[in-house]
Amino acid sequence: MLDDTLLSVDGLCVAYDGSNALNGVSLKIRKGELICVVGANGAGKTSLIRSIAGIVPSFSGSVRMNGVDITKLPPWDICELGIAQVAEGRQIFGALSVEENLLIGGSLKRAIADQDAALEFVYGLFGRLCERRRQFAGTLSGGEQQMLAIGRAIMSKPEIVMFDEPSIGLSPVVTDMMFDVVKSLHQRGITVLLVEQNVAKSLALSNRGYVLENGSVVLQGQSDELLNNTDVQRAFLGM
Repeated sequence: MLDDTLLSVDGLCVAYDGSNALNGVSLKIRKGELICVVGANGAGKTSLIRSIAGIVPSFSGSVRMNGVDITKLPPWDICELGIAQVAEGRQIFGALSVEENLLIGGSLKRAIADQDAALEFVYGLFGRLCERRRQFAGTLSGGEQQMLAIGRAIMSKPEIVMFDEPSIGLSPVVTDMMFDVVKSLHQRGITVLLVEQNVAKSLALSNRGYVLENGSVVLQGQSDELLNNTDVQRAFLGM
């Protein structure tokens, strides 16, 4: 049987100023899956995303993409391998236009040949961005900036998109729309790693889930099983 693993994390350990943020985290994502990593604020979710992306170094453990060890690669090389990140706080270029932000996302070697088609796809997905294509990105609303951050990731022709707390700071209506976008991308064949504090929505959307607590995976399994787990219900769902 062929191994369909796209991204694997094995024993990943990350520390800041001598304090451990991740303590031997392991997870596996198969091609076409939508996986969520949930947990309270400070559980290590963002550290996991940033370490996979090459932004934060690990002191032990490994990350592999399509079987290739990417643990020590710089972020730009990791992007070229097909890993896109929608960062917490959006991190758009506010002084550039909407379209200039998107074209930056599509400037990777892996994506530039399909840049026009990708731009058309993003504008079809987010009509609001098309309307504001010449507008400075810094003048967009929070929801529109999140659309732009997602669109920029899509422009890079990713195999996997990592979402880091995409609902933070958004209204309930816009949050629902963001989860619909994540679902739509997954249905189009893009593998998704979703990191979120909104445990109920994340587990309802995903195939499998991992629960992080104090930098360690304390639970993992099928999402419906985790939703029905009494510990998860008590800790995160107020039940």
